[in-house]
Amino acid sequence: MRLDEIDDPDQLKRINAALMNRVETVLDQQGNSFSLFQTALSLEGQVRRRTDELTNAMHRMEQINEELALAKEAAEQANRSKTSFLAAASHDVLQPLNAAILSMSVLGDVQTTRQGHELVQQVERSLETMSRLLSTLLDISRLDAGVMQPSIEAVPLDPLFDALRSDFEPIAAGKGLKLTFRPSGAVVASDATMLRRILQNLVSNALRYTSKGGVLVAARRRGNIASIEVHDTGHGICESMREQVFQEFHRGNIAPGYAGEEDVGLGLGLSIVKRMAATLDHPLQLKSKTRRGTTFRICARLQASADMDRVGHGSDKAGSALACLEGTRVLLLENDRSVAEAMMRLLMAWQCGPICVATGKDAITMLQRRKWRPDIIIADQHLDNEERGTDAVANVWSTTGDRCPVIIATGKPCHNLDQTVRRLGVEVLVKPIKPGALRALMSHLINSVRTS
Repeated sequence: MRLDEIDDPDQLKRINAALMNRVETVLDQQGNSFSLFQTALSLEGQVRRRTDELTNAMHRMEQINEELALAKEAAEQANRSKTSFLAAASHDVLQPLNAAILSMSVLGDVQTTRQGHELVQQVERSLETMSRLLSTLLDISRLDAGVMQPSIEAVPLDPLFDALRSDFEPIAAGKGLKLTFRPSGAVVASDATMLRRILQNLVSNALRYTSKGGVLVAARRRGNIASIEVHDTGHGICESMREQVFQEFHRGNIAPGYAGEEDVGLGLGLSIVKRMAATLDHPLQLKSKTRRGTTFRICARLQASADMDRVGHGSDKAGSALACLEGTRVLLLENDRSVAEAMMRLLMAWQCGPICVATGKDAITMLQRRKWRPDIIIADQHLDNEERGTDAVANVWSTTGDRCPVIIATGKPCHNLDQTVRRLGVEVLVKPIKPGALRALMSHLINSVRTS
């Protein structure tokens, strides 16, 4: 039906209303679509801005991470350089101290007054404290740098206990404490020097923090393991402090009357114990009760008794009797002038007949020109032009045809040196050298030759 054929006004109104409604509906739909389009554009812009912001933030984070990585690497490199320097320079660092200790021993021998002896003893105590702290710091550096490697061998505990008893009985007696070492006959697989250092620190700490009662050192067999224990009756360690005691420079309260109270150190003893125990793969345990005492335990694998044939001579040095060194001919190989002068004065004070040379070549030249043969050789391991004392000694032996006893002095022990001295069958003293230890070892070696 065409529009001109409709004559009913109401029908026209209805048609008009329908058309208007359709138009409005279409307009509404178009408006909604446009609104959605505008909304979509707005969201797209926001997403783009947020994406740009996140991208920029990620770039900044990557840059910061790169800078942190570079800073961390620089710090680690600086620490490695410091550690390597200390580990490598220990010989040069200890040379002046070694000369001072040797010279003070000679100075003490010529004092005629009480005041002179007291002053010498005071300086010797200060030098000993400096030596102990410096040696500990150098040991920590060598352990951290990985240059101190253990030389595992069969180590009998009873001679080690005897040597420790000799070291610490005067301190225990001065405090009125009972120091007991219980023999066990056990032989463990360990590094003799490092194990002795561990036990020295543990016994020293036990005496330092105990005011009454005593200290017991014993070894218990548990299957194929020896549990080496140091018990004390001190004031104990509370549970919250048991991790901190192994940290560097941590010190507890010293028990009254400790003989070394004026030079208690920097709190490095247990730190070195923890490092050395880890290096030796000896589990370290701590048990303590407040006001009841503390027990430190080191676990090492037991060795069969047949392995005793491989035990070195070092463990029986402390118990050897002092022999008279008068007239002993000593060939001293030392390139440091101050150390050489101090050592010569010390040897002459012991009425020895020393001759000092700086190199192995000088030693051979002197021996070829003179009808003189040494009873014992004391050689610095680090001579000029990277010459090794052990090589110089081997050349001297070849020249003289006589394998006289030898003591190698070094400020930088290492695994290669341990292997070399075992192969040559010579002894080692670590700088700074204590005159008493040197004289005891010289007497032991000369006695061994005389009685063989």
